[in-house]
Amino acid sequence: MDSFREGANVNHKNADVVVIGGGAAGVAAGAAAAKEGARTVLIERENAPGGVLDQCIHPGFGLHRYKEELTGPEFAHRLIAEIHETDAEILSSHYVLGIDPIKRVVSTVGPDGIVETHAKSVILATGARERPFSALMIPGPRPAGIFAAGLAQKFVNIHGVLPGRRAIVLGSGDIGLIMARRLHLEGVEVVAVVEMKAFPGGLMRNVVQCLEDFGIPLFLRRTVVAIHGEDRLEGVTLADVDEAGRPIRGTEERIDVDTLVVSVGLIPETELISSFVELEPINGGPPVNSRMQTPAPWLFAAGNNVAVFDLVDWVAVAGERAGRFAAQYARGDLTARVPIRLIRGENVLHMVPSSLDRETITTLFLRVPRPLLNVEVVIGGVSCHRQLGARPSEMIEIPISAKLLSGLSQASEARVEVREG
Repeated sequence: MDSFREGANVNHKNADVVVIGGGAAGVAAGAAAAKEGARTVLIERENAPGGVLDQCIHPGFGLHRYKEELTGPEFAHRLIAEIHETDAEILSSHYVLGIDPIKRVVSTVGPDGIVETHAKSVILATGARERPFSALMIPGPRPAGIFAAGLAQKFVNIHGVLPGRRAIVLGSGDIGLIMARRLHLEGVEVVAVVEMKAFPGGLMRNVVQCLEDFGIPLFLRRTVVAIHGEDRLEGVTLADVDEAGRPIRGTEERIDVDTLVVSVGLIPETELISSFVELEPINGGPPVNSRMQTPAPWLFAAGNNVAVFDLVDWVAVAGERAGRFAAQYARGDLTARVPIRLIRGENVLHMVPSSLDRETITTLFLRVPRPLLNVEVVIGGVSCHRQLGARPSEMIEIPISAKLLSGLSQASEARVEVREG
């Protein structure tokens, strides 16, 4: 970066709170911090804030936050209106070059050159990126016609371009399910959605509304084991898999398609902080406490870079919380306390936050590793929540009350368990 700066125009700014990322979490965080009176700078690499919401033209957003069903662009419009009502500064078309954890300087490059913003606190709201097809290590050539689900969504919804005429969707995450429906509605023949696990990876409402309502098959315990085609994809070979995900010989079936849409999970964007914050081993995001504060006290994080949420409404809630507490930290009002560390117990895949502040009422979000029936959530030996069932695709929301915190006040850690039956 030093060589890049030589001879460059470097501008300097001062801010109380710098927010990195202009998606739902970042915009909500910036608005909340500015409303707290903090000098706030929001940095966004695209031409305008909003993140991927602009390409999510399907409904299903805003039911919790705005009490009505909105499309992605409508949700983004309302959220952006909130930050425009404040005096927060938005730096669009700026790419973050790095964060200096000692000086608390966020360096960016944009239309006017390099900008170094000196911050009292920083909020990381960079979201997550799609897991690439190359990570699957599927043998065969790499012809045209293989798309990440989000890229296919952008082609269709933003650019009005169909990726192909006959498609298979690999992976049953929400984006993949939604794109299966979207392609079908645009006249593409969607042969099937193929899922390696024994259960779908997306919300059940999306399985019903995107597949069952349109007669699109869902193949469970199957995967793509080979790619065919040279310049353009000509087909894929599917095979059944065992419980360990290994292909079962003799079950191979070739299917001719010209398009493969891949929806196999998201990876938190945490490269900017990985050199000075130890990341969670399971989901790769930074650990945060009830105040969305990372182990670096001046650094807060919110949204899908912490853990992938199932609803954008909860992403915005996390962003608001981060913005509010980051502003308090910037003005010196956030008192350091010894947290209650949360330990993953039975049937807990990952959870946000990773620790509890002893005086901060919050909501604990967690995921289970497999479908469960008649679940009970137990924290520190105390039963906190019951529901009829739980699925890996749907986060469980557990209110952390003042009463529960009082009961844990003497504990340094608490085990979180999801019991079945």
